[in-house]
Amino acid sequence: MTPMPPPPALLPMTHIDCEVQSLVTLGPGPYGERRYVPLGGGTVRGPELNGTLVEGGVDWQVNRADGVLDIAAHYVIRADDGALIEVQSSGLRHGPAEVMARLARGEPVARDEYFFRTLVRFTTGAPQWAHLNKVMAIACGQREARWVRLDLYRLT
Repeated sequence: MTPMPPPPALLPMTHIDCEVQSLVTLGPGPYGERRYVPLGGGTVRGPELNGTLVEGGVDWQVNRADGVLDIAAHYVIRADDGALIEVQSSGLRHGPAEVMARLARGEPVARDEYFFRTLVRFTTGAPQWAHLNKVMAIACGQREARWVRLDLYRLT
């Protein structure tokens, strides 16, 4: 039997600062409270990708009964060269109840006090960025009152 290859490495890709608008709740549903957060502008800065966020993205969420927040964000990056790159990000945010309550109130909470990770995929028709169509990244996030801050790491 052939041994398994080593696990993938994580290479720093970019940092995203995204302005977030007020939470909108659709109320309780069969899987938990369904809600969304409109995404505003922001910056994208890193060793691999630089640009700005196009306003109009949305972070759809399900606040599950077990205290876990299912996240499905969809937004667009305008690279510094003008190319548009679609981003789809799905993951989880959870932590101790008192920490999550502080986050919900908009209080500062250190990144290491809770879990906030997403799997990120990209789509673009821009030839100079076509390699991103084959990339998967992991985002490590931090939620603040008016901002989400993400560090993206390319899976190799």
